Amino acid sequence: MTALLEARHLTRIFSSGMIARQQTVALDDFSFTIDAQQPSVTAVVGESGSGKTTMARLLLGLESPTQGQVLYEGTDLTRLNRQGWLRFRRDVQAIFQDCFEVYNPFYKVDHVLEVPIAKFGLATSRRERRLLMDEALEAVGLRPQETLGRFPHQLSGGQRQRIMVARALLLKPKLIIADEPVSMIDASLRANVLDNLRHLNEAFGISLIYITHDLTTAYQIGHNIIVLYRGSVAEAGDVRLVVKQPQHPYTRLLVNSIPLPDPDLAWSEEPAPSPMAAQARPNAGCKFAPRCPHAFEPCLEQAPALYWTDPHRAAACYLYREHAALQTEQMDSVFVPRLSLQEAQQADFS
Repeated sequence: MTALLEARHLTRIFSSGMIARQQTVALDDFSFTIDAQQPSVTAVVGESGSGKTTMARLLLGLESPTQGQVLYEGTDLTRLNRQGWLRFRRDVQAIFQDCFEVYNPFYKVDHVLEVPIAKFGLATSRRERRLLMDEALEAVGLRPQETLGRFPHQLSGGQRQRIMVARALLLKPKLIIADEPVSMIDASLRANVLDNLRHLNEAFGISLIYITHDLTTAYQIGHNIIVLYRGSVAEAGDVRLVVKQPQHPYTRLLVNSIPLPDPDLAWSEEPAPSPMAAQARPNAGCKFAPRCPHAFEPCLEQAPALYWTDPHRAAACYLYREHAALQTEQMDSVFVPRLSLQEAQQADFS
C-alpha cells in the first residue's frame, strides 16, 4: 500500500558566512511515513533549534532537502507535475504558529476562506461558497454570523487560529501539518484549538503532524511521538510510554522541565553532565553527550542507533545497546497501530 507522505533519509544543512563558511545540520537522516489508510496523530517535540520547523517545511515542499526525498503517493515532490502539485496542496495542508501573519489586515477574514474555494473550484455559486464557509466554521466551534464580515484585529487569537483550522478543513485534506499552532494563543483558548484538531482526526479521518515544544499538549493530542534533538531522533513511539516512562536522557530532561502545580516545590534543574561529557567533540559521537549525565566512552565515538526498547518505543542511546537496533527507515514500526489505539489509551503505564 502506497503511503500518503513519506520522508526518506531527509537531511537539511544550512550554510552561513561569506569567508569562513559554517554549516548547521538542521535535520539529520530523518525518515517517517504517513499511512494513507490509518489516520493518526503524531506529535513532534523538541526545544528550539531541534529541527521541528525545518522538518515541516521539507514535508510541505517549501524547502528542498540537502539529501533524501519527500514522496507524495510514491512520487518525489521534485517530480510532481502541475496536476500533482494541485493534488498535493489539497491533500496536505498547513497550520502555522503565527496565524496573524497569514491575514491581510485590509481584508476581512472571509478572504482566507474564499481564496481556497476559488483556487480549487470548490463552489459554483455564491450561495454554495457561503454554505461551505459556514460548515467549516461551525465544525471548529465558530458562529459564522459572528465571524464573517469582520477584520482580523476584531477577532481574538483563538478565533483567528480556528479560522485557519477551518480553512484547512475546507479542502478535506488527508494530512494537516500543524507547526506550534497554540504557542501564541492564551492558555484559556488552547484547549479549544486542540479539541478542534483532535476532532478533525476522529470525525473526518485526517492525519495530523502536531509540532510543539510543549510535552503537555503533545501528550493530550498525540497517539505517537517523535522527540528531536539537534535534528536527530532521540526517542520515538507511543506517546504515553515516552512521556510517562522516558528513557532517553534528553526526553527525561524535557519531562522534568514541566512545572508541577505546587509552589513549595523547587524548579527542576538540569542534571550535571558526567565527567566523560567534557571530552565530547563537536560533530562526533552522540549529539547529546556534552549535556548527558550518563555519557561514557562509546557516546564520544559514534552516534548511537535507535534501539528497540519496547514493542512501541525506540531510543537512540547506548544505555540500551543490548536491545535490537533498527534502521532509521524502520522507525514507524514502533508506533501504535491506529486500530489498537483505543487499547493503548486505556493502558496504565504509571
